[in-house]
Amino acid sequence: MMTTSKRENYTLLLSHNPCELFRYFNAQDLHGLNLNDCEDYNNTSKDSYIAGLSNIDPHTGKRFIFINLSRCTDDIHTMGLVMHETMHLAFNLFTDEEELITFAENEAYKIIDEIQKNEHNIHLSNSSNISRNLNTNLNQ
Repeated sequence: MMTTSKRENYTLLLSHNPCELFRYFNAQDLHGLNLNDCEDYNNTSKDSYIAGLSNIDPHTGKRFIFINLSRCTDDIHTMGLVMHETMHLAFNLFTDEEELITFAENEAYKIIDEIQKNEHNIHLSNSSNISRNLNTNLNQ
């Protein structure tokens, strides 16, 4: 199941299954990737056909960020994955370095909050309180 959230500059797409991205866009091929390869790939929490993707909706031309929730196994990997994708987005929106990095960082925090809410709402046994853990780790 894909969870979507419209943002000012992009749409956030969250799913535990990377192949849902193709179904969401009703596409066999998407930015050099394809559904058949995704379905044939052994997608796990340690390796997947798509961990995350920041690109353009093939139908509307608007930007999106996809996060494969199966790859959000702990706070460090989640922050790394989300920050990686928000940086890709920011490079397409800003030329000023400080604006770019600040935007990516702020969006990463918002996305992590969304991931935390999503995980809590579907009662996954491996869900974590990412925001609280990040704050605890930063204050130690």
